[in-house]
Amino acid sequence: MSRPPIPPFTEETAIQKVRAAEDAWNTRDPARVVLAYTSDSRWRNRTEFPVGRAEIEAFLVRKWSRELDYRLIKELWTFTSNRIAVRFSYEYHEDGGQWFRAYGNENWLFDADGLMAVRYASINEHPIADAERRFRWALGRRPDDHPGLTDLGF
Repeated sequence: MSRPPIPPFTEETAIQKVRAAEDAWNTRDPARVVLAYTSDSRWRNRTEFPVGRAEIEAFLVRKWSRELDYRLIKELWTFTSNRIAVRFSYEYHEDGGQWFRAYGNENWLFDADGLMAVRYASINEHPIADAERRFRWALGRRPDDHPGLTDLGF
């Protein structure tokens, strides 16, 4: 299975890859998201280290059962032939209604078919008031005219 764009990346294809990842994650559909990863993909996400699609899918199911109304923006930081680094921010609330904003960086390594073989994420978050929210588009894909992280001052 191939997942274009495939390495080696150019700036244009790296940006496309980042937006494709953002769009997939904003579906909050673990079965869809996991298809972007190799069958033996390795992750580091905070204190969890899932390996393989089944563990990654289970991780995402747990994540989005707690992180409600999740909205994410990713931005290319840098790239090489088969690696991409991104920075990101997302907002969500828990069932009690408290909103949070998370910030982080990810380092990605891709195989020759464009599937992500390694994902290392470093993330921190803090509570925010509803009035502080900046990601207010309808759930799903971020509209093309919605500001990115740089434009939002993040």
